[in-house]
Amino acid sequence: MNNIDEFAQQIMLRCQELGNISQSPGIVDRRYLSSQHKLANAAVAGWMQQANMRTWQDGAGNIWGRYESPNPNAQRLLIGSHLDTVINGGKYDGMLGVVCPIALIDIFYQEQRTFPFHIDIVGFGDEEGTRFGSTLLGSRALTGKWDNSWADLLDTNGVSLRQAMLDFGLNFDEIHLSKVPASSLLAYIELHIEQGPVLEQQDLPVGIVTAIAGAKRLTINVCGMAGHSGTVPMNIRKDALTGASEMILAVEQIATEMGVVATVGKIENKPNAVNVISGNADFSLDIRSDDDDLRDLTLDKILTRFSDIANTRNLKVSSAITHSAPAVICNSKLIDALTKATQLANIRPLKLLSGAGHDAMAMADICPVGMLFTRCEKGISHHPGESITAPDVAASLQVLLHFINDFRLLGPDT
Repeated sequence: MNNIDEFAQQIMLRCQELGNISQSPGIVDRRYLSSQHKLANAAVAGWMQQANMRTWQDGAGNIWGRYESPNPNAQRLLIGSHLDTVINGGKYDGMLGVVCPIALIDIFYQEQRTFPFHIDIVGFGDEEGTRFGSTLLGSRALTGKWDNSWADLLDTNGVSLRQAMLDFGLNFDEIHLSKVPASSLLAYIELHIEQGPVLEQQDLPVGIVTAIAGAKRLTINVCGMAGHSGTVPMNIRKDALTGASEMILAVEQIATEMGVVATVGKIENKPNAVNVISGNADFSLDIRSDDDDLRDLTLDKILTRFSDIANTRNLKVSSAITHSAPAVICNSKLIDALTKATQLANIRPLKLLSGAGHDAMAMADICPVGMLFTRCEKGISHHPGESITAPDVAASLQVLLHFINDFRLLGPDT
């Protein structure tokens, strides 16, 4: 098999096969360190071995394959993505970025191509954070940035991360052995479905990512006074829910004015009764931008507006940051190389921002990173409606083939 279109069909079938490995019947649901994670690793390792790759699993449960360079001491070009999913997710988010590069290696092996660098493919075990709540556990293990306190993270069944690793055949205390020396890496490249509609709007199969937005997440608490809905006059109420509603609208207004994206996705109201004025309301705030300073300035404006609204309504408001990640700028040389590869594939190059987080954010701590997006219908992701086409997969393969064929060892200034 040496036809790109045939390989694209194979990739689609393999993504479907991985999508069927689920811990919840009828939906895609594969969480870190589950028995289904182990099955997915085994399937991927089998495909890697068919492509003449040497395979292994590291101490964090990531699955690896290497297409060896004739030089055993060569540096490594790393390509990968994640194999875990959200609950009731799709079958391409993450998986495409592991399965597609295996097809590249299959092509190189059939053509007896060799390179002055190793090509390593990695399927990360945890990117989504679905099971233990802390994202990028798989890729963070490579960077050496694991927190000892994570051993006590619990899943919904009360199983700790330490215990889950033990059940999987791993040892939390040996996670440091998974760290990859930065000096051994040339670059990290990640292929991922676009989790947005830009490529579809531009009628393009692929796009080159320039940056991954930095994100902050907060929980907001609005405290008022509960009371009977029929007896407390409107002008003296301390209604936490109406105050929260005004704050949520302020998020939309300020984010739009400042040119960032901000989302309130979760709301909890207490006592949440039909005939009781709200005494307490909690909501989430997720704010993102490729410019950390602009994001933080916008957040300051939002929090100031929250305080003003609370004072006007005689409420109390407080906030707590639950997640903070800086923006990651993709390496300019890799952007240029992916742009050239896109042109060689006879596709108009389009550069775009990733608003979603990826393993590349962690990998940027130890090597240059680049990303390529594949068009996804309507930009739907983290949902069973995720949909890509074989022709778009073939286009992605073509771009990656041109990229690797033209890849040069990157200098120390990269």
